[in-house]
Amino acid sequence: MSREPEPARAALHERGAAEPGRATAEVVARLRSAGCVFAEDEAGVLLSSVGSQTELDAWVARRVAGEPLEQIVGWAQFCGLRIAVRPGVFVPRLRTELLVREAATLLRQARAVRGGSGGERPVVVDLCCGSGAVGVALAVLAGPVEVHAADLDPAAVDCAGSTLAGLAAMAGDRSTGQAYLGDLFEPLPPRLRGTVDALVVNAPYVPTAQIALMPPEARLHEPITALDGGPDGLDVARRAVAAAPDWLAPGGQMLVETSARQAPALRELMAAAGLPARVVSDSDLDATAVIGWRPRP
Repeated sequence: MSREPEPARAALHERGAAEPGRATAEVVARLRSAGCVFAEDEAGVLLSSVGSQTELDAWVARRVAGEPLEQIVGWAQFCGLRIAVRPGVFVPRLRTELLVREAATLLRQARAVRGGSGGERPVVVDLCCGSGAVGVALAVLAGPVEVHAADLDPAAVDCAGSTLAGLAAMAGDRSTGQAYLGDLFEPLPPRLRGTVDALVVNAPYVPTAQIALMPPEARLHEPITALDGGPDGLDVARRAVAAAPDWLAPGGQMLVETSARQAPALRELMAAAGLPARVVSDSDLDATAVIGWRPRP
């Protein structure tokens, strides 16, 4: 993981590959013929990350076969960071940057209430964490914070745990992070009850009947538990909302990614759980989230 991707210096023609411009055109043509909408951008990522012509051929073949680009090169661009992504792990989406932006603002406010950067670190819980992208981004952009991430998928927890283990050195502050394997709040340390300042949930919200309509790179290469939200897409979010009030600190906030269609129902679920809520959206990111908060006494 790094703050910004480093352009690769390797010139493939020095390793027996074609002249770079020609190599790029050939890769773009192969990707475009496979239906990759952003063939030029993807070719650039592949060519800047590869180490040899043999590796390039193998990577292009994997992408043409439908494997997510991020799983092939081993990283995803998210909030200006390079986040490690391993094969089989949910790939962080651009739309999820809305959650990070909103949560970062809330964390800065929480720190101000606690006396500035020298005060107690706000607590972040990243549920359904996948690669850990949200927690990592918040530590870098709004740290120092204490990050606790959880997921049902062992591969995701292993990936997120490795990234979070190096968080303090990468963020350059007192942020800490740990990943846990389990269902929602179940694996979290009991001491966190009533202390969470930002509860960020990127739960699966695709209705079960729509999974078959998703691009193959998602439904065939990402865990079904990261996609399937049940009949109405809110099964996991519904359980998270029901348990959230016990974990949030007074004034703590819960941020859940959802669709524009599901947002009104999710807002009602939060209100019924005692969390007044609002809907936020970003048309550029095609993103929607619902933010609820635990009122102060």
